[in-house]
Amino acid sequence: MTAGFSEVAPRSEQRASHTDREMVVRRLQQAAVEGRIDFHELDGRLEQALNAKTYGDLASLTADLPGTEGEGRGSAQGRPLVLKGGLHGVVRKGRWTVPPRLTAHGGMGGVVLDFTRVECSLHVVDIEVHGQMAGVTIVIPDSWSAETDDIDPGLGGVKDRTTPDRVLDSPFVRVTGTGGMAGVVVRHPKGRERRQLEREVKAIA
Repeated sequence: MTAGFSEVAPRSEQRASHTDREMVVRRLQQAAVEGRIDFHELDGRLEQALNAKTYGDLASLTADLPGTEGEGRGSAQGRPLVLKGGLHGVVRKGRWTVPPRLTAHGGMGGVVLDFTRVECSLHVVDIEVHGQMAGVTIVIPDSWSAETDDIDPGLGGVKDRTTPDRVLDSPFVRVTGTGGMAGVVVRHPKGRERRQLEREVKAIA
């Protein structure tokens, strides 16, 4: 029987997005800087990455490079860190270890994930959000970027206030899930938060 459009194709045959291609391009560039591939080979792989159609096409370009396992959608190993707002809410801030996958349930009290003081070596951080009654807020450094296109806005909606500009090799936050009643906000630090970060940097210097 001929496969219909409703059947889910194997991951390797699923279509890659611009973001997926961009992540592979960054990894290839980093590999060249590290001396893992020469610049002639880099040119060839970059051309293939920019013209890749599927996840399988992209995976073959980084299969021989360390540190790429688990970066694709749905391939991260292990269970995610699960945070539940409950009645009183949860705030994760300061210096904390960032896992490759997180799940945040806003509950009645809400969840705030603040990444502005973390040291993160991951290329991609996957966050599944469920806004529920109080919502989920994600704060990322100016050098990071985020993708929120795959969030179901629900009644509360999705507010992505991040900028597309990002420092090379800085983390990329991929957010999925549902907005629920209160919605989801993804943003960079606000003025007061930014001034506090600047004071902390000066105090350390």
